[in-house]
Amino acid sequence: MDTSKIFTISSSKELEKVSLEVFVHQYTSNKVYREFCTYLKKNPQNVNSLVDIPFLPIEFFKSKRIVSTPTEPQITFTSSGTTGTATSNHYVTDVKIYEESYLKAFKYFYGDIKDYCVLALLPSYLEREGSSLIYMADDLIKKSQHPESGFYLNDIQLLTEKLLLLNQKGIKVLLIGVSFALLDVAENYNLNLENVIVMETGGMKGRRKEMIREELHAILKNGFGVPAIHSEYGMTELLSQAYSKGNGIFETPPWMEVLIRDTEDALSYQSIGKTGGVNVIDLANINSCSFIATQDLGKKYKDNTFEILGRFDNSDIRGCNLMVL
Repeated sequence: MDTSKIFTISSSKELEKVSLEVFVHQYTSNKVYREFCTYLKKNPQNVNSLVDIPFLPIEFFKSKRIVSTPTEPQITFTSSGTTGTATSNHYVTDVKIYEESYLKAFKYFYGDIKDYCVLALLPSYLEREGSSLIYMADDLIKKSQHPESGFYLNDIQLLTEKLLLLNQKGIKVLLIGVSFALLDVAENYNLNLENVIVMETGGMKGRRKEMIREELHAILKNGFGVPAIHSEYGMTELLSQAYSKGNGIFETPPWMEVLIRDTEDALSYQSIGKTGGVNVIDLANINSCSFIATQDLGKKYKDNTFEILGRFDNSDIRGCNLMVL
């Protein structure tokens, strides 16, 4: 299938049209997804709109090879997992699609990457292999072409000195970090960084107790001296990201869409403002599966923005784990 049309989508009508084309392609080419659709009695003849499309439970990436092409993977992204738990594997057969997705999404929301110095505080991700976030951050650092751009593992003293110096010079900085590491900075320093975008990628990774977003963002805003905390919503199983510029309200790039499913009936959808399970359309996943039922809980608003409110617990998601292939 021609992938060029994915990144030229400019309307919801176009998104639906291309999504239905991708559905037919993946139904035809992806054995696991086709079996799942067959179980639900869904096929290209009776899928005519976005809400007709079956969304594959994200857990399938832990036990199945989710691919829609015979091409061998160029890279395999893996999720982090606690000891003894299965991790997800995303077999990426064309890494250029991933690169195009995050570079175009960044430009869509923030402008040219060359306008920024990119600092990455991602210790838990740097300590393992196969992280799609590290792949993206590393490429953004290189593409920024700023001499001070780079990774910081655990040296928050050096990072803080760098932030203060760059801010003083009036240089635009993107600081992207995992929540627990950003908290280490915010709780030990009292900064005032008007030229810095602080972007958290979520997750305490077992290093700290989990906290609600409002509490986390309040501490980070106070510690970094910034008016808002930005957020990135992405995952191993996706090749696109949604971004929030504050208050945890996310927007998607044009080739990505979020739908909110009913937690009692996974095949029906919640109305605007109602909490439910998060389904993601990611057309950049053209070579794996573009229709993913996540384990996140969220709600959607009239302007097509959405909010993440938490996660399902570790028990089976009712109505979602419909089959064992």
